[in-house]
Amino acid sequence: MLLAVMLIWGVLAAGAQIRCVDAARVGARAAARGEADAAAAARAAAPPGAEVRIAVEADTVRVTVVAPSAAPGRFGSLLSVRLGAAAVAAREDTLKGGGGGGPWPS
Repeated sequence: MLLAVMLIWGVLAAGAQIRCVDAARVGARAAARGEADAAAAARAAAPPGAEVRIAVEADTVRVTVVAPSAAPGRFGSLLSVRLGAAAVAAREDTLKGGGGGGPWPS
């Protein structure tokens, strides 16, 4: 029985980790485009109870998503881990092209 609970928890934690990665990527993409609701987009893709942090730098944005993942049942308080992911994207409003408007890549 304990082995089954641990296997189920492992699958749930892996799914939550994948959602953290996806949420960080969605948030970074939205923040790089300059969207005002980038944090909301990341929270919508993140697991429940996740924290979303956005750091805007000169040429990049970094989105970090951290979420708790507790074990099911009575083991929840004993076997709790924090999952997280980060994504970095180049800010599109600071990109400078060579002009000309030719096909990419040139």
